[in-house]
Amino acid sequence: MQLYGQLNPGKPVPGFTTIITNIVKSDGITSVYKGVDAAIGRQMVYGTARIGLHRTFSDKLVEHNDGKPINFFVKTLSGMASGSIAVCIGTPFDIALVRLQSDSMAPVNERRNYKNVFDALIRTTKEEGFGALYKGLAPNILRGMSMNVGMLACYDQAKESVAKLLNDPMENGPALPTKLGSSAVAGFTAALFSLPFDVVKSRLMAQKINIETGKMPYEGIGDCAVQIFKKEGPLGFFAGFSAYYSRCAPHAMIILLSIESITQAYKSTFY
Repeated sequence: MQLYGQLNPGKPVPGFTTIITNIVKSDGITSVYKGVDAAIGRQMVYGTARIGLHRTFSDKLVEHNDGKPINFFVKTLSGMASGSIAVCIGTPFDIALVRLQSDSMAPVNERRNYKNVFDALIRTTKEEGFGALYKGLAPNILRGMSMNVGMLACYDQAKESVAKLLNDPMENGPALPTKLGSSAVAGFTAALFSLPFDVVKSRLMAQKINIETGKMPYEGIGDCAVQIFKKEGPLGFFAGFSAYYSRCAPHAMIILLSIESITQAYKSTFY
């Protein structure tokens, strides 16, 4: 849905189910999972880095604060720093993921026809140079920072607020109701904060040279944002929010609940 406006300029963006139905009719059910190998690789590299770095930074900051909880501003700085570092590590997999997915919606004669994530990475490097693996890095960094703030910093803050509402002392870690409430809040804020940057990032990563003009559709972040605003309006930055939220919220909740359980098990075993 984020790429539809770029691939079909001037046309209204259809709903999530319509796009899925059209893709399945055109290329079969397996096309829905195009780029799943890139998505897994991205999560293994980028996902683990951003979460691990944020927790490391946060623990150090709490230690520096004499063991007292840090305020939301400091949590935000930790989320932004860890998110930006992780993006610099994982952007090549993001490039592969976006290109593999955009192929399924492009006309047959305009498709790149990558076989898998490794073919996408190798061909992109050979055909466009190593720097092409970092196309859209700036908006991706902004997206990573906003995602980490929305998911991790907001989760840490929500956990304190929800614990107070539920009278949870959190002596041995947060109780399950506290975790569920906090992760639900974090899933929403992660999607809300990061989607505009994700739309710009996806457009920049998927763009190809226009055959008629011999130029790229967008000159950079600013030009891409301006064009989206002019052609699609402010809501263009939130194209596909329902689908994006449906992906972000369960993902965030599962990750955050897993982190708490694994951390508690680790501490009880080794401390």
